[in-house]
Amino acid sequence: MTPLHTPRWYLIQTKPRQESRAEEHLQRQHYECYRPLRNTTGGRQQARHAEPLFPGYLFIRLDPAKDNWYPIRSTRGVSRVVSFGGHPIPVQDELIEQLRQRLAVPAMVAAPFSPGERVQISGGGLRELEAIFVASDGEQRSIILLNLLHRQQKITVPNHYLQCFA
Repeated sequence: MTPLHTPRWYLIQTKPRQESRAEEHLQRQHYECYRPLRNTTGGRQQARHAEPLFPGYLFIRLDPAKDNWYPIRSTRGVSRVVSFGGHPIPVQDELIEQLRQRLAVPAMVAAPFSPGERVQISGGGLRELEAIFVASDGEQRSIILLNLLHRQQKITVPNHYLQCFA
């Protein structure tokens, strides 16, 4: 159990798409912040970029007995301190540490198939059907193109349902 007068993590809701601005201005006021970012690929050039893991939110470390909460509300980019019953609720230090550890591990996710490759569905209600692999949809799912009722439909299926077409 954490002592009452030690710094704790709290959740800040930011204004839309202003997480970076809020973090910058809070850090200028000497607050410790943490904004979890994940690397993604996207766009026409498939360039890698970092995007917030929790869009519209960031964490701030405060000592409830010593730190002044009032400047936070008027900080550029900040909407509010997330609270319950009018009181900010601390986030467990272990959660922040787990997020940091998890995001520190480089994502070694390769697409299971190449776009345009023929695949066969080996599980679920569409078992034994042939499809075309379109793209990965995260770490565990893929988007495929399936011919259903004489129309091509894009659907998302778990990666373990797909296998190379024999």
